[in-house]
Amino acid sequence: MPIAQPPAPSAPVTTHLPKIALVGRPNVGKSTLFNRLIRANRAITHDRPGVTRDRMEGQVRSRGKQTFAIVDTGGITLDAHAAVAQGPEGIRGFEAEILRQAEAAMAEAAGICLVVDGRDGLTPFDEHLAAHLRRAGKPVLVVVNKVDGVEREDEMLAEFHALGFPLLPVSAAHGHNVRVLEDEMREMLPDEPEEEGAEDEDGADADDFDLASNDGEGADEMADEDAGEGDAESGEGSAAEPKGPPYDPTHLRLAMLGRPNAGKSSLVNALTGQQRMIVSDMAGTTRDSVDVSFESGDKTITFVDTAGVRRRSRITDSVERYSVNASLKSTTKAHVTLLVLDALQGVTQQDKRLVDLLDERKTPFMVLVNKIDLVPRKLIPDLEASFKGMLEFCPHVPLLYVSAKSGKGLGPVLPMAERVRAECHVRVGTGQLNRAMEEVLTRHQPPVVRRLRPKFFYLTQAETNPPTFVFFVNDADRIQTPYARYVEKALRRMFRIEHAPMRVRFRSSHKKKGE
Repeated sequence: MPIAQPPAPSAPVTTHLPKIALVGRPNVGKSTLFNRLIRANRAITHDRPGVTRDRMEGQVRSRGKQTFAIVDTGGITLDAHAAVAQGPEGIRGFEAEILRQAEAAMAEAAGICLVVDGRDGLTPFDEHLAAHLRRAGKPVLVVVNKVDGVEREDEMLAEFHALGFPLLPVSAAHGHNVRVLEDEMREMLPDEPEEEGAEDEDGADADDFDLASNDGEGADEMADEDAGEGDAESGEGSAAEPKGPPYDPTHLRLAMLGRPNAGKSSLVNALTGQQRMIVSDMAGTTRDSVDVSFESGDKTITFVDTAGVRRRSRITDSVERYSVNASLKSTTKAHVTLLVLDALQGVTQQDKRLVDLLDERKTPFMVLVNKIDLVPRKLIPDLEASFKGMLEFCPHVPLLYVSAKSGKGLGPVLPMAERVRAECHVRVGTGQLNRAMEEVLTRHQPPVVRRLRPKFFYLTQAETNPPTFVFFVNDADRIQTPYARYVEKALRRMFRIEHAPMRVRFRSSHKKKGE
């Protein structure tokens, strides 16, 4: 097994947009406010305190106004001496890490919004955090959340005047004063020229944005580990191009997927050279799908760290269900998915389900077997054999053995991911296609089925991402699975598509092209 050096730590991407940090104690509604401001259900929201742990970034856009970034952070619990205090059950044990992430966000921010709960009133945690922010020397706005109308504003804001910061009542759940909050945030930003033609992302007013629940974001779409529907069959026999933005070789988006505690967040930290994600031995530390970007040469690489995916039958918690849905959805929005497996646990049934799901949907993915440095040397050959056996029906998938802790095997990860993505966009010319079909048939004729041999007319590439090739034959039902596998293997060799997913279709046609 070759050992490669880990990549050198890279500088984090510093967006050109100025930032505003949302901070506050647990369960005051920061994530709901974050979703309202960016007009998307990105952050998981729940009545339970401590759902958010890692920091998450988004952009606030309004027609004709300056675009800026906001950063959602976990709930901060400080005592009177600005030291972390024990928080509610959801963040217990993570208080120091959450504070570290929040302070990193505040250090990058041009201004800070201290979010408090108008219904609960002023609490000691609010007072201690306000005193901590006062020492930061940055503009601070106290956002009094859960104020649903003007009739109770004076009553619910009264005691917060003691904090000594400007106050603004809002309701993240209902949109009250959210437009005013955007304008107040812009007042805290450094002077910059406004972006021309900036428009709302979806054309909707913030007050009309529906934040009913994260459950509406495909909660039932992919929670079933055996789900396979959604595999795009369209474009067969046509020249349709794939949906989504055009291929941009300067940006690579990678989704981390795997069971809880496989080491996804540790790998993100190791590959980016940043302590960007909270890491713990406790399974389920990561809940939201969090973007982490950094520069590697002339490329911007974004990791989407996701929550661990367990079997549906074992998910009894609604927050975990939201997390799993977001994790699986992230694979559809990434260029390549990195499936992280635990070498110490070997191949599990859930690992096989995830491989089957990704392969069936033709998702570009790689398998990273993490914690390989902890496996005794004498057990490694059997371990490698078991993981190769798991990929028996998708042998094109890259299989790398790595260690987030020691850096072992991390060197080839990003180059291989770039290669997989590039192969997804291979476009083959007509002449090459004709020669390919002739070579395929010359090397091995299709077998006779029901006393007749299938007749091939022509071959076309229907689309890219993934490359999809359609053979027009006289009777597609006569093409058997073993021959279809032979054809795919031959096309991979001829077109040098070694690791990307590929679709090979056989379509019945009684006329040759041009007749």
